Amino acid sequence: MTARPPLKAILFDLDDTLWPIAPVIAQAEVTLHAWLAEHAPRVAQQFSIEELRARRMALLASRPELHVDLASLRRAGLQAAFAELGEDERHLDGAMRHFSAARNAVKLYDDVLPGLLKLKQRLVLGTITNGNADLEVVGMAHHFKVSLAAAHFGRAKPAPDIFLAACAALNVAPAEAVYVGDDLKLDVEGAQRAGLRAVWMNRSGSDAHLAAGIAPDAICATFDELLDWLENQLAY
Repeated sequence: MTARPPLKAILFDLDDTLWPIAPVIAQAEVTLHAWLAEHAPRVAQQFSIEELRARRMALLASRPELHVDLASLRRAGLQAAFAELGEDERHLDGAMRHFSAARNAVKLYDDVLPGLLKLKQRLVLGTITNGNADLEVVGMAHHFKVSLAAAHFGRAKPAPDIFLAACAALNVAPAEAVYVGDDLKLDVEGAQRAGLRAVWMNRSGSDAHLAAGIAPDAICATFDELLDWLENQLAY
């Protein structure tokens, strides 16, 4: 068996890898609905948070290209509701700004920042996300040399293009990089098909990889476990 080259770079998913996202989105949607009640009251009165979500999912089914840009999906959903009820669409920008601010109010898992600081001493760091977190707003952009988002790149995970582009931007071969993410299909399988090693960040202890038939290069429940695994790789 041919030995793999030493690792030079580590790339991360964002949502549910560096921070939990479900409570953030839930709170952002509550604050957005309250904002709509003040600035676009007909929309807030006609549609609950759940109904607005269902309308977005229906819109996504008819416009699958919006998978790569979740902010555009949300805006399109709101725009349709505004138009249907005769609300002033000039408030759309304000609604999106309000949601974005709340959506970026994330709280890192406790082990993430100490782990990143250790990793930066030995590897070059980057991120790839299908989401719409703004690392500048979050205050984490300075930790990463490259950050690719599907909405700006035009292709989303698990497409190999976005993994390969990140590696090229870091000036490393795919075999010299490892990707860390929580989603078996998008993150693990996507990265491996692009030629990267892939670590499944499995904080819940799930055994879903068995049923999915996916074999991560490593399964880690914490950043400490990730650091331990990296110690055994050829770069260490």
